[in-house]
Amino acid sequence: MIQVSPSILSADFANLERDLSMLEECGADMAHVDVMDGHFVPNLTIGAPVVKALRKVTKLPLDVHLMISDPDRYLDDFIKAGSDYITIHEECNAPIRETLERIRSAGVKASLSIKPNTPVSVLEEYLPILDMVLIMTVEPGFGGQSFIPFCMEKIKETREMIDRINPKCLLEIDGGVTVQNAPDCIRAGAEVLVAGSAVFGASDRAEAIAAIRGR
Repeated sequence: MIQVSPSILSADFANLERDLSMLEECGADMAHVDVMDGHFVPNLTIGAPVVKALRKVTKLPLDVHLMISDPDRYLDDFIKAGSDYITIHEECNAPIRETLERIRSAGVKASLSIKPNTPVSVLEEYLPILDMVLIMTVEPGFGGQSFIPFCMEKIKETREMIDRINPKCLLEIDGGVTVQNAPDCIRAGAEVLVAGSAVFGASDRAEAIAAIRGR
């Protein structure tokens, strides 16, 4: 089943409860929460207190993407805040396997992401313990970027690896997803599509979510 996880990075931060309610009404499957520390990526966004506040006002699964250098330092805070998925980056400064195991042992789904220029092969050793893989299809840090064309092959390569090693693991993509390129991404093997501008910038957000999903 194809899922859409709209990124609240494109929402109105002064009206997050309203926008989350809108996402529920419009048929979103998750809410993608981008956490940036100003070090791992140049931008700075929200922390665990905001995730905790979001948890109180939405039934949507919270798909929390930690674009931070030292996820271990803050992991317990994001777990306690009510994250349903926690994604860390293979490129971060953390013992990847131990951190993923910590996430799973807390009853939260564990996800690992790679940037566009990181080879897919680095994911292979972790796939047996992953609930989701996140392929970045733009350079992480800012919304509104265009999909990087060579990432389509990375989606296909990751799909083949998941099917071979851990078919239950979801394949998520994030960056530059639009109504126009979503069908190609789905054909390449993506199952969870993160979309910010394509949803929040649409005049009919329910229609945009349905179109990205392919129905």
